This record gives sequence, structure tokens and C-alpha cells, in this order.
Amino acid sequence: MGREIELKLDLSEVSAEALSRWGGLPEREDVSRLHSVYFDTPDGKLAERGMSLRIRKDGKRRIQTVKADGGTAAGLFARREWEMPVRGSVPVLDDRTPVAVLLGDAVGQVAPAFEVDVERTRWILAEGEARVELVLDRGIVRAGEREAALCEIELELMAGPPAVLFGIARRIDGEVPVRPGILSKSDRGYQLRDAIPDAYRAEPVRLDPMMRAGEAFLHIAQACLRHYRLNETLLLEQYDPRALHQARVAVRRLRTALALFKPVLLETDLLRFQGELRWLAGMLGEARDLDVLAERIEDEAARNMLEVARQAAHVRVGQWLHSARVRILLLDLVEWLALGAGCGGEAERPAADLAAARLRRLRKRVVKGGRHMENLPDAARHEVRKNAKKLRYGTEFLADLFPKGGQKRRHRKFVTALERLQKHLGDLNDLATAPPLLAHHGLAPTTPLGLRDRKKLLADAAEAHAELADVRKFWT
Repeated sequence: MGREIELKLDLSEVSAEALSRWGGLPEREDVSRLHSVYFDTPDGKLAERGMSLRIRKDGKRRIQTVKADGGTAAGLFARREWEMPVRGSVPVLDDRTPVAVLLGDAVGQVAPAFEVDVERTRWILAEGEARVELVLDRGIVRAGEREAALCEIELELMAGPPAVLFGIARRIDGEVPVRPGILSKSDRGYQLRDAIPDAYRAEPVRLDPMMRAGEAFLHIAQACLRHYRLNETLLLEQYDPRALHQARVAVRRLRTALALFKPVLLETDLLRFQGELRWLAGMLGEARDLDVLAERIEDEAARNMLEVARQAAHVRVGQWLHSARVRILLLDLVEWLALGAGCGGEAERPAADLAAARLRRLRKRVVKGGRHMENLPDAARHEVRKNAKKLRYGTEFLADLFPKGGQKRRHRKFVTALERLQKHLGDLNDLATAPPLLAHHGLAPTTPLGLRDRKKLLADAAEAHAELADVRKFWT
């Protein structure tokens, strides 16, 4: 069994053509055509367990490879793998790989799932004593009658520290725009077997109750970055309000993770990434506000007037997402997480202990800040809304650290109460922010928005706040 450390970078076909002219490449290159068939059971048992199985044909050679997901920092893949030559196109599933033990009786159901055809161009880069294999793959992924283009760079570490990979990636990006890849070739194949979504919701974050705080933070932050990149990829192809919303949610979730784990992180890192992520969230926020407003305006003439501003905001989102500033931020985040995020301070503290303390602190802010809800100024109520949102993300991140039956039941009740409060506070925020936004775009502040009256919303928010204050904490 070997261990593979590689950094994946996504790029366009135009950029792939430009890469061949990049001055950092040695003169010698190897070009080959590869055909890979990936295998799984009909119900995807291998994928479910974080494994992939393929047979790749390179010339006359056939190599069978099994890979186990060892974690990915949205671009950096560190995985266990088992390789061996095979004679034919049927997998050899004996005791030299973990597949037979993993699948048990279902091993007999293993069959072709999808295939990948690529033209691979390969260079070996020397960086001092470090050596890196740079591979450009261009081709097609096919699953049944569906197919998708593939264009990616893989930087595989042959010798030296992982930081070398990021140095090369930044130099490439200086000439050829790239961004961290989050999908392996097997991920792409499995995507084709499912319905293509308009947006990706956050995936559950799986934590071990025995984890230390630093390790828990890395798992959470990597999940947030993956959530963002999945939706950013959709937005780079075509604007969709749902993908925009989920990309913005991913940024807010990552900012919440940074705040929750503040005792674990270096202040300089916090300031740097919170500042850039705040900018990114704000850039996405303009378009999101207009999308929401357009859905709620009942008057067709007013909605048509707003559409001009909305379309202009969508164009700006595309321009910013293609900017070097966003690409550099993503590479910086991936490197920071891949190299351990400089975790110190309370990084070795049990994650459950730190989580309980941080959730308790957030809950206190929400409960205290929301007292006398009906008499609060709009700005104060908005602050309660922001803290409630952070508390919600925190409860989603950290639920696995409190696995007892009673804790799970209390968690469900806590989340239900929190969701209700967020809904009413969100409607109140829309009522408060809509008039100036409408006026900014030349519309009457009194344009109907299809919301209930403010007095009723305030009463509902006060009731939901009281309910949350009474719900038992799940982390005790």
C-alpha cells in the first residue's frame, strides 16, 4: 500500500492550451492516452465507503488501482492506494486489496460504473531537492449516455514537503488561471450517474467525539471550502440564484468556523482570512439581496425595473469570481488547511469541551440580545439574527461531538426552535432593508413585498425567542 499526495487544479481548455507555453515547464514531456473503467456495486457501496476501484489501460499495460479517501483539503488529496498489474478488464479482488473484506457478499455485484478517457501530458519538475510530477489531463468522463469534459492539473509530490506544490500552483496561476480542484475523476463519474443539481447544499460534517479541537476545526473548514467550490463551479458556468445562495452560505459557515475555533487559531490568520471572506460574502451579497427582493415584489412593473439592476449584479459576480483575488484566496486557504492551519493554543483540548464552551457563549448572546424583542431597534435585532445564524451553523458542525441519545433528542428540539427564530428574524430583516434597497434602484419604498405586517412578525419572533431560551442545551 502506498500513499499519494497530490494537489488538483481546475482550469479551462483555453488555459490548458496556454499551459504548454508556461516558462516553468522543462522541455521534455511525455504524452499518453489513458482509458480507465471504474467499478462499483449498482447501489454504490464502494463510493459510500470512500473507496474507488479502477482498471486503467496505458498502451498495452493494465493497472488496477484501489484508492481510499484519506481526506481532502479542497484540492490537496492525501490517499491510501493499492496498485497492481492485471491481465484483463475484470478486477482482481483478492486479499491484496481491502475491497473484498469491505463489501463482503456484495463483492460479486461489482460491475463497470463509468469510464474516463484522457490525453495525459506529463512533466517532472525539480524544486531544489524536491521533485514534483505535473500532469495535465484533458478528456471525457462517461456514465451511460451522459458525459462531461475533463480538464485538470495534478501536481503529485514525489519528494519534498507539500508546501512545494503550492509554490508551483501560484507560479502557474500567475500565467494561467487555475483554482483548487475538489473532485477526483471518480467523483466526476459518480456525479454523472445522478441528477445534476442547480446548487449543492452543505454536506454533514462527520466528527469523532474523541477528536481534539484542532483536528475538528480542519474537518469543518475543509467541508465549508468544498461546499463553496462545488457551488462556485456551477456559477462559473452559469449564474443560478440557488448556487449563489449556497456559495454565500458556505462562506458564512467558514467564517463561523473561524470564529468558533478562535482559541485554536493564530490571530494573524484569523484577521487575514476573516477580512477576505467578509469581502467575498459582501460581493456575493449584493446579487443575493436583489434575487430575494425580486422574488418578493408582487408588482410586475416594479419587478421588471429591478431586473436591470439584478442582471448587472449577476455580471459583477461572474467578474469577481474570475478574479485573481478570489483564486489566490482559495489557494491560500487550501494551503493553510493542508499544512495544519497553524493550530496552537487550545488545539489539543478535547473538541467536545471547546465546542460546549463556544456554543454556550453564542447561545448566551442570542438569549440576552433578544430580550424585549418587540422594542429592539432594527440594528440590534439584526445583530441577534446574525448570532442566531452562527449558533445554527455551530450546532450543525458540532452535533457529532455529543452522540448520546438524550443529547441527540435535545439537539433536534434545539435546531427546530432556532430555525423558527431565524425565519421570523429573516422576515423582519427583509422588511427593514427592503425600503432603502428599493429606493436605491428608483422604486417606491412602499412596493408590496408579500410579507405579513410588522406587528405580527415581531410577536412571532418574540415567541420563538422565548421558546429557544427555554429549550434545554444539547451539549450538556
